[in-house]
Amino acid sequence: MSKAQELGRKGEELAVEHLRSKGYEILALNWHSHHLEIDIIAKDGNELVIVEVKARGTDSYEHPTEAVSNKKIRFLVNAAEAYIQENNVNLDTRFDVVSIVFYGRSFEIEHFKDAFYPPVN
Repeated sequence: MSKAQELGRKGEELAVEHLRSKGYEILALNWHSHHLEIDIIAKDGNELVIVEVKARGTDSYEHPTEAVSNKKIRFLVNAAEAYIQENNVNLDTRFDVVSIVFYGRSFEIEHFKDAFYPPVN
């Protein structure tokens, strides 16, 4: 496993712990449908929450949230629509980003609720 994959896996584990500590119900981890993928699907009250996890080491030049491009947003919206249809979900949907920056053995976690809204076509 590459260093980036290891950071990503550890970041997802920490994000799940963080969300659970805030009362979120985790519905799926690394959900896939064809080429679509969602890191974490959770429920927060009466909202479906699609969570993108971004983890970086301190040697990265960009903040993790900067890696959520317009292309990535469209990809996540399409993945969310696929999950909702496949699972017959009838909840308001929100898109969050959890960013984790690792500093050796310590880390900083930030949770951005409503990090973005689906683009209007």
